[in-house]
Amino acid sequence: MLRKKTNGVARRPQRTSILSVAAEKAVDRRTFLRGSGLAIGGLAAIGATGGTVTQAQAQDAANTAVQTIKSVCTHCSVGCTVVAEVQSGVWIGQEPGWDSPFNLGAHCAKGASVREHAHGERRLKYPMKKEGGEWKRISWEQAIDEIGDGMNQIREESGPDSVYWLGSAKHNNEQAYLFRKFAAYWGTNNVDHQARICHSTTVAGVANTWGYGAMTNSYNDIHNSKAIFIIGGNPAEAHPVSLLHVLRAKERNNAPLIVCDPRFTRTAAHADEYVRFRPGTDVALVWGILWHIFENGWEDKEFIRTRVWGMDQIRDEVRSWNPEEVERVTGAPGEQLRRVARQLVNNRPGTVIWCMGGTQHTNGNNNTRAYCILQLALGNMGTEGGGTNIFRGHDNVQGATDLGVLSHTLPGYYGLSKGAWAHWGRVWEEDGEWLNGQFAKTTAADGKEKSLQNLTGIPVSRWIDGVLEDPENMDNPDKVRAMVLWGHAPNSQTRGREMKTAMEKLDMLVVVDPYPTVSAVLHDRTDGVYLLPACTQFETRGSVTASNRSLQWRDQVVAPLFESKPDHEIMGMFANKFGWADRFFRNIEMEDENTPNIESVTREFNKGMWTIGYTGQTPERIKKHMANQHTFDRTTLRANGGPADGDYYGLPWPCWGDEELNHPGTPNLYDMSKRVSEGGLTFRARFGVERDGQNLLAEGVASLDSEIQDGYPEFTMQMLMDLGWDGDLTDEERASIEAVAGPKTNWKTDLSGGIQRVAIKHECAPFGNAKARAVVWTFPDPVPLHREPLYTPRRDLVEDYPTYEDRKFYRLPTMYASIQKNDFSKDYPIILTSGRLVEYEGGGEETRSNPWLAELQQDMFVEINPRDANDLGIRDRSQVWVEGPEGGKVKVMAMLTNRVGAGVAFMPFHFGGHFEGKDLRDKYPAGADPYVLGESTNTAQTYGYDSVTQMQETKTTLCKIWAA
Repeated sequence: MLRKKTNGVARRPQRTSILSVAAEKAVDRRTFLRGSGLAIGGLAAIGATGGTVTQAQAQDAANTAVQTIKSVCTHCSVGCTVVAEVQSGVWIGQEPGWDSPFNLGAHCAKGASVREHAHGERRLKYPMKKEGGEWKRISWEQAIDEIGDGMNQIREESGPDSVYWLGSAKHNNEQAYLFRKFAAYWGTNNVDHQARICHSTTVAGVANTWGYGAMTNSYNDIHNSKAIFIIGGNPAEAHPVSLLHVLRAKERNNAPLIVCDPRFTRTAAHADEYVRFRPGTDVALVWGILWHIFENGWEDKEFIRTRVWGMDQIRDEVRSWNPEEVERVTGAPGEQLRRVARQLVNNRPGTVIWCMGGTQHTNGNNNTRAYCILQLALGNMGTEGGGTNIFRGHDNVQGATDLGVLSHTLPGYYGLSKGAWAHWGRVWEEDGEWLNGQFAKTTAADGKEKSLQNLTGIPVSRWIDGVLEDPENMDNPDKVRAMVLWGHAPNSQTRGREMKTAMEKLDMLVVVDPYPTVSAVLHDRTDGVYLLPACTQFETRGSVTASNRSLQWRDQVVAPLFESKPDHEIMGMFANKFGWADRFFRNIEMEDENTPNIESVTREFNKGMWTIGYTGQTPERIKKHMANQHTFDRTTLRANGGPADGDYYGLPWPCWGDEELNHPGTPNLYDMSKRVSEGGLTFRARFGVERDGQNLLAEGVASLDSEIQDGYPEFTMQMLMDLGWDGDLTDEERASIEAVAGPKTNWKTDLSGGIQRVAIKHECAPFGNAKARAVVWTFPDPVPLHREPLYTPRRDLVEDYPTYEDRKFYRLPTMYASIQKNDFSKDYPIILTSGRLVEYEGGGEETRSNPWLAELQQDMFVEINPRDANDLGIRDRSQVWVEGPEGGKVKVMAMLTNRVGAGVAFMPFHFGGHFEGKDLRDKYPAGADPYVLGESTNTAQTYGYDSVTQMQETKTTLCKIWAA
């Protein structure tokens, strides 16, 4: 029988009368209230009018007309449009964005309840300080004065690096940019945000493979995939709406869905092939798949010859990963991996998807590079339906990363070199000597004075060590004495016991957030804690970058509630307090003394973000896309007619040049089938032109209609002169280029955009045309290697696959071998891993404060395999203790389930408010405690950091479990 497939777009719900429901079955009070729309606001409204209904007057109707305002969901990175219904300044209802090409009229549970996030009763309502063990209400003026005076004193005594500025993936792009600039003007690189602990190993691994560290294609492009390989990701719960796009490919293309995960997740339930493997063995698993591909000659040899460097060294490593060794290490049967390999080979192009299950490891950078190498071997890069679709976590973690809220770079991934600071100094029109003077100096090993302006700061994953470590062992001048957690959940970080100690040793702890967060209650401080109420993103406006690199614009839904303020205004207040607001905002229009104009901030970062093409997405263009969502194709994301005709939705970066160039954005990175001017691209020539006598540039291939039909290096003024293309520059562009470095000026530092414009005129990529590199000679493991976790239960494998030697980087000593040499597996025999739930997000403070979500999941729990539970005498739903080998322990409910294999336990990481069996509810400010509290899994999670980025290890440690 023939049947019509669905078009993948959610249908509009038809309203059903509550009376018709009542006629069919009995209806309880809750159902009636929900069905009739009288719950909460509805009943209150009736009460306010004495229960009467009066005839509407025309004037009244005009004054109370319902506005619809578009915003973007503040949870995961899919970028779902929220259409808010606002009446008389009150947000009264919402709909999903039916025209949005991302959510197609759908919402997950979190997205459907975001109105409560803005109107929630549990929010911080005014500034507070803890004094004498009690929370006291204070004014904004008092808060800024006291905090600012305290920080200035710390700066004078210990230097600017003793204040840590922890930013947020919840900031919009403009606020994220201002935050990184703010840290620069304060004079520190001790600044970071959540990307460090979610996808820093992705950014490092992927960028060092082919040039940019971001999702290469898009959620929508998955519609074109012939196979879908998900490893270390659970989009059904972490990015629920993304599953619409995955299942469309499964339905349309009969694409096999392969899910590799230690846990049988809700995503795995949709899989055609589910591969269970031991946590922490991703590299071994991928090499096991590649073994079959290489052994049978199934790789794309021409793609490798023309566009990949170093694959021979990968072959040498993979050769040792025969099916027997792979099964010994990972537990995955060789025959199953052969079947997976055949599915990938026979269904090209396929896409690879990963999330934090692959990134949060001590060798996370090896994992992410192995995933990339699999795609290079299959020839699945730079094509529709292929690519590495990396699902980012928070709504603007991609944007905050791009805007440089990181301890190792300035906005746009420029790094911290003198040239990088000079570039941004030109954008800011700042005196370089003054800016350098804001930073502390240190004496290098050679005895010379060195500015900390050029030294990577302490990453957020290690801020507690910045407090606790002896300064003699650090490259930080003194201990961290003040901690600013600006939109961050501390319970999302490991080593909870030591974090509690670190918080108690600080001189000052400042929380800037719509909610108090666990930062307010984890410690036993009686003073020196400040809570500043930032408003939500629905109470301000600005751009936000989805996981696929598309920018969208949030319009302000309602004015800031209570005494909350937008983040950028709070930054302005501090900038004025510190005395450099005039310099900080010199090129930005101001709405008042403290509040920068958001669109003006966008235009400032447009002037400087040439590296990744954040230059063409002006506020006007982004807003035009939001207003005309219905004109964009649901698969290609390209506008078909209308005001944005030819553009790709959200102008996914790189959107080269300025507004005048009118570049449409780049939907799929490294796709040479399109002209560069129309969204095509090559691999980036980021690593030189030659290595060990071998060519690193592409061999005889180039993007469509390129006037250089071969590999070429990145563009400089000198290269334009050599090609005779410098005649295409305008006089103004020439003058700007000459002012930077003359012929040495390159495409990244030319503020006129002339070099980019001319390169694209000749259909060349400004950043060159190179090979992707399968071997990263600058990393601890140039070829990705399997290394056993620090806390491994497999002592028999440590000698064959040891971890790294202890080393010092990111200012701090970092332990590897000194931990792994100890055998904890006898006392702590069960592997402990962690992950997300569909109901909550991040540290969970805002979602556990949402009654609609809190009702769905009220208990923190640990998943235990029934075999393990029976051996331990543990019953389902009973209370148990889970303890890690560093002594941290949590008291949670046991869930007996075969989702986890024997010897593995799982806990979600969204809970907080309990600590080692103690309920901390009474420590919250009155009325600001979340509805649901619970233990944080990270109290039991242990030490371990990636060898390149200091990503925390949350997916593989050990534990013991016993009945409470």
